[in-house]
Amino acid sequence: MVLAAVRVLPSLSSVAQSANAQFLSSSDPSIQAAQLAAPFQTRDPSGTAIIIASRDSGPLTDEDTAAIGREEQAAQRISEVTAVVDLGLSKDAKAAEALVTVAASALSSDAASLSVVNALRASFAKADAPAGLTFHLTGPLAAAVDGANTNAGNNITRFTLIFVIVLLFVVYRAALAPVITLIPAALAVALSGPLIAELAKSGVAVSSISQLLLVVLILGAGSDYGLFLSFRVREQLARGQEPREAVVTAVERVGAAITYSALTVAAALVALLLAPFGLYRGLGPALAIGIVVMLAASLTLTPALLAIFGRAAFWPTRPAASLQRVGLWGRVAERVVRRPVLTLVAGIVLFGAFSAGLIGYRTGGLSSSGPATSDSAIGAAVLAAHFPRATVGSEQLLLRFGSPVWDVPSVLTRTQAQLADTPAFQSVAGPLGAGSGSLTGDQLAGLHGTLGPAASLPPAPPSGSTVNPDLYAAYRASAQFISPDGKTIQYYAVPRAGAVGSAAAADAIPVARDALAAVAAAVGADAYGVAGQDAATSDINRASTASLELVIPVVLVVILVLLGLMLRSLVAPWYLALTVALSYLATLGFAMVVFVHLGGSDGLIFVLPLLLFVFSMALGADYNILLMSRIREEAHEASLPVALIRAIGITGGTITSAGIILAGTFAVLGLVGGSTQAQQLGFSVAFGVLLDTFFVRTLLVPSIAVLLGRWNWWPSALSKDERGSPPKARPGIAAT
Repeated sequence: MVLAAVRVLPSLSSVAQSANAQFLSSSDPSIQAAQLAAPFQTRDPSGTAIIIASRDSGPLTDEDTAAIGREEQAAQRISEVTAVVDLGLSKDAKAAEALVTVAASALSSDAASLSVVNALRASFAKADAPAGLTFHLTGPLAAAVDGANTNAGNNITRFTLIFVIVLLFVVYRAALAPVITLIPAALAVALSGPLIAELAKSGVAVSSISQLLLVVLILGAGSDYGLFLSFRVREQLARGQEPREAVVTAVERVGAAITYSALTVAAALVALLLAPFGLYRGLGPALAIGIVVMLAASLTLTPALLAIFGRAAFWPTRPAASLQRVGLWGRVAERVVRRPVLTLVAGIVLFGAFSAGLIGYRTGGLSSSGPATSDSAIGAAVLAAHFPRATVGSEQLLLRFGSPVWDVPSVLTRTQAQLADTPAFQSVAGPLGAGSGSLTGDQLAGLHGTLGPAASLPPAPPSGSTVNPDLYAAYRASAQFISPDGKTIQYYAVPRAGAVGSAAAADAIPVARDALAAVAAAVGADAYGVAGQDAATSDINRASTASLELVIPVVLVVILVLLGLMLRSLVAPWYLALTVALSYLATLGFAMVVFVHLGGSDGLIFVLPLLLFVFSMALGADYNILLMSRIREEAHEASLPVALIRAIGITGGTITSAGIILAGTFAVLGLVGGSTQAQQLGFSVAFGVLLDTFFVRTLLVPSIAVLLGRWNWWPSALSKDERGSPPKARPGIAAT
């Protein structure tokens, strides 16, 4: 079935999208502004790239200029390229840039974007460049492709598998058990990708980050579920049961906990469908499918393999010798039971200290270049060195008029002058100051009458032309600023609030929109808008914040309901959810300290707060479910303090191993994910899982459970059992 699905269904990489702006809705201001830019073939701010040519040894030569012209012609012949506009020379005459725009089809998937970027870079060879002249491709499109790191998915799969395999062998100390645990997870990964790709064909946008998270989530969660089941089978074998009987008992005792754990994760992910931001709506169902497939494999294939191999699965160790006693975690539980108040206070202080890192919390902008060693990053550095006010990535200011500006050229003069005087902008580039020369409104209108549309002109003046070459170049470059019908003007503005792509620049977009509105009213424009990277970032941050405010309450309710059904209690779910929420705040604070306060980042990536919350609440609930279900099981035979010590002593090794594996898989995402998003998300979730594993489970949850006593289980029948009452003194309590 898996092989058939892989062969018949589309691959996940063929439908994934790496451009975040594609997940905005048509009602968002930046998208509406991008629609105003349709005459310039820049419907999407991510659909532009910059060819930058430079010579370090001195000014560009005539041979260099000819080679640059050949490159522009080669780029124009690429089918997905809709326009190549020469933007002229830098002031030091050592570099030249050209703006490339691509068709919407080139943005439909990562594979399509990669194809056009590779074609553009391959065209550099056709320029027959003289020695010393170098070409680079930078800008939003190139940066998105380089940042997506098309090899990252394979690297993450490879390194995650290696990490999980090594750790499983260390944990099990057996030859077959690790393989039995991994086979269902590997099959779930192989099957989930095509299923999600088929979902995308129905119109659900799937982000490229889904590919990275899917592998990590399934291998991590699948290893956890396999550990929970295998360790319980080993425990039952140690108690003298036959292999098949041990598997049946394990599924009866642990199967419900695994099911509720998986359903908690899946339900939290499905709740992302409510998010206004399209990225989350596509990410949630995609990952939920992976978890459901993993659950099915864990409850069918894993038990079958354990039943087939029996005791041989744990060879060369002997299950009878591995029967858990109190052990390290049992001794920790004894200390918690003796001093629950002190333990609880210490835990709250610890988590509060981590949460203090949230002071100065902010999310950052979107990077305008790829990884440091990528061609787009090198090109961005060259561009910044020679064109300090480069157009790439700048804010696009668009105004639409009712009639062509050629008819009233003074509109051009007044508009550009008023924008230049606006405090919100450090500089403004427009049709009267493009290329290596400058024009007046009257000159531009006159050249239009003489030469025709600027976009159709060749790089050099036609033979016999009497137009000044500098004016010709300036007029030809104006094609990027004035639409062919003359009714739409586009300006590139450098924000005063901060560098393009910074959090400050994105935060200042509302000010830029207000400033443009005032200018539009003064010059009589019918429509206006701010497009570009910062505008998209502003809308993305707003949509992401709105998603956070909407999804968090839903996820909390879902988790409370599932925990209540699992534990048959109306009390325990509240403090379990509260402890995981505290862990979330501590993790987010730690991320701020590491990546912003110490790491120097502009802010946390916009996806981190919501995805970290979903993963922290859902994955953190896994260990609480396993622990509390075991405490409840033991509480039928002993007082709550004794049941708690037994449960922690027996499950401690299992949960610790599962937590380390799950945290490790997300750490691998952070190490080899190839993007800032993957790095911050991977390390933050890994840290959060470790907090849940070593502190929430060992300090907060047990101390609260001891203090509540039998009220943990209210209103179930177990809450009426006096053995569950809190201890009246602090005697040493030994597990029996």
